[in-house]
Amino acid sequence: MATPLLALKGISKSYDQIHANRGIDLEVAPQSIHAILGENGAGKSTLMKLIYGVETPDAGEMIWQGKPISLPSPSDARQQGIGMVFQHFSLFETLTVVENVSLVVPGRRAVLIERIQALGRDFGLTVDPLAHVHMLSVGERQRVEIIRCLMTNPKLLILDEPTSVLPPQAVEKLFDTLRRLRDGGVSILFISHKLEEIRALCDRATILRAGQVTGNIDPRDHDAKDLARMMIGRDMPQPIAAQPMPVGEKRLELIGLDYQPDDPFAVALSKVTLEVRAGEILGIAGISGNGQGELAALISGESVLSEQKSDQIQMMGQPVGTFNAAERRKLGFAFVPEDRLGRGAVPELSLIKNGLLTAHGTGLLHYGLINNTQATAFAETCIRDFDVRTSGPTSEAGSLSGGNLQKFIVGREIMLAPKLLFVVQPTWGVDIGATIAIRQRLMTLRNQGVAILLISEEIEELFELSDFIQVLNGGTLSPRLETAHIQVEDIGRYMIGADNGAESLQP
Repeated sequence: MATPLLALKGISKSYDQIHANRGIDLEVAPQSIHAILGENGAGKSTLMKLIYGVETPDAGEMIWQGKPISLPSPSDARQQGIGMVFQHFSLFETLTVVENVSLVVPGRRAVLIERIQALGRDFGLTVDPLAHVHMLSVGERQRVEIIRCLMTNPKLLILDEPTSVLPPQAVEKLFDTLRRLRDGGVSILFISHKLEEIRALCDRATILRAGQVTGNIDPRDHDAKDLARMMIGRDMPQPIAAQPMPVGEKRLELIGLDYQPDDPFAVALSKVTLEVRAGEILGIAGISGNGQGELAALISGESVLSEQKSDQIQMMGQPVGTFNAAERRKLGFAFVPEDRLGRGAVPELSLIKNGLLTAHGTGLLHYGLINNTQATAFAETCIRDFDVRTSGPTSEAGSLSGGNLQKFIVGREIMLAPKLLFVVQPTWGVDIGATIAIRQRLMTLRNQGVAILLISEEIEELFELSDFIQVLNGGTLSPRLETAHIQVEDIGRYMIGADNGAESLQP
């Protein structure tokens, strides 16, 4: 057999009392695509950080191309030919795309811009090289990370949830790219919670559970249910079905919403019309960067309208276009933002204090002072009821894995008992077990009469949860389509602007 490109022997890493990795053995063959599977908190991201030089192992040996190696920093890893695209991005938000790329990839500005544009065209990762990162959506930032990594010509490419924010049309194109890279001599470590992707793309899979290797398999020899069972050690629960609901009251209505952002890189919204009633889920589909961020900011209260346009956004029957986020929440509105580390939580604060961010009005304050007993109980309940894997409520939000932090944020908002819940990318980067749990919670709320607006780039998620779907493209919204009467291909046509065939699908 060929010498492994990378071999790990007995790699361990602990943080205080938490054993993130325990005696990990792993071999990545040359010219292979190797999956790392596991629940949130299983140790996948820690292991990748050890390989990329972000963290240093407490014990064990790393062998690169047949020789022992130490990687004290990501720079050393890149020099050896190891590149990584993180699930949580490592971009400077005040710099442009090309400026972020130039921090890692040498070259003249004009040449870098040309390479960025060429890679975007070739791999379906289009992004404006001159746009400032802080104005990009999560999906567009993901594209920048992938492009920047590919421009370093790596021998080993580590991808952490690379398809989680790509539209369906771009996923297979990315897979073709990864297969070409593999056939050209690049090995790939691929982390994804989408088990069918693993089966379609990967040659080998290593399964982690509680920081330990529990299996090394060929994923093509197992179906998705088998893989899920190996990951979590139990059978997956059956999804909760949508219950027939009478037509409820309007909880959210946008009436011909027009919005021209001040930022030249932002997407203008034109005549956006939708309604969400009690007991239904309206899903918004669309390729990232088509106005989802601008729409979310207007609905959540982060951005507000002028007094003249206030009635273009209505919640619980009253105009709220000029209301800020706190005023909207007082009406029974709750919000799970796309960016969990930044807008959803403060990384440096404990889970107790992160609970206070939106739940302070539920008895957690007394005459302006924090009721520590109640605030702690709130966080503990959220941790217990939503299966958040953490050492306790005093843990900093930034210490949680991405999926566990997402479960905490979703749980925090659900515990507010909202009349109207707005969720953006609720299962992005979340493992299969947590994904099912979050979706079941949303369906339970819907069956209890809560109105839910869902923005997601997961087509399967939209079809599983939504009663109706509308598609956002270029700042305009498609007609309201009943999910039971449409196919994925119909949504895909709207997503790419070919909107001539779905009109007839409405009942």
